[in-house]
Amino acid sequence: METKGLVLVVEDDPAIADLVCRYLRRDGFGVQVETDGRGALAAVRRLRPVAVVLDVGLPVLDGIEVCRTMRTGGDWTPVLFVTARDDEVDRVLGLELGADDYVTKPFSPRELVARIRTVLRRAGGEPAAGGTLEVGRTRLDLGARRVWSGDAEVALTSTEFDLLAHLMRRPGQVFERAQLLSAVWGYSAAAGTRTVDVHIAALRSKLGEGSPIRTVRGVGYAADPAGSSC
Repeated sequence: METKGLVLVVEDDPAIADLVCRYLRRDGFGVQVETDGRGALAAVRRLRPVAVVLDVGLPVLDGIEVCRTMRTGGDWTPVLFVTARDDEVDRVLGLELGADDYVTKPFSPRELVARIRTVLRRAGGEPAAGGTLEVGRTRLDLGARRVWSGDAEVALTSTEFDLLAHLMRRPGQVFERAQLLSAVWGYSAAAGTRTVDVHIAALRSKLGEGSPIRTVRGVGYAADPAGSSC
């Protein structure tokens, strides 16, 4: 039976790797497991997976370095981090490097599979209708899925692009975190809205001083031509 594609699972804990594999196979994916970072990079180049489930705390070469090497080499295969480090700095760093999403241990394998499906739909979806969005110094080409901050083009993940586009389609409108989680990720608020904050932080870091994202404390976020505030 034809699968939905091969997912590379990079995890050095055999019990976790086995659990993730069983749920992925049950959902129709093929699976390849690697237990360290160097093996992961070799498998990415050899197998061309549709997505990578990447543990941060790997031996030999950690997940952050694996993702960094992939992105600097021009490989934008969707990456979902799995981490035991419930530390915002680690998560923001991973997203700045180009991870598409993350889950924190312990996690629900069903939720992990659902997030992989969401990332793949976003990465392989139909191109948006042509046209551009512009707020302040930030400009998006919707058809080509390209972004500029001033004159400099900025590389974003599919998730980051969709989040920024959602905000920029309605300049000045304030979106609650739960609204963004539902619209961009397709998750309910029960999944937790911290993901939104982490991706906003990564977007601001990439867009620099030209970021149009404004925080409305106690409410959520908006794209504001006047500029960003933290």
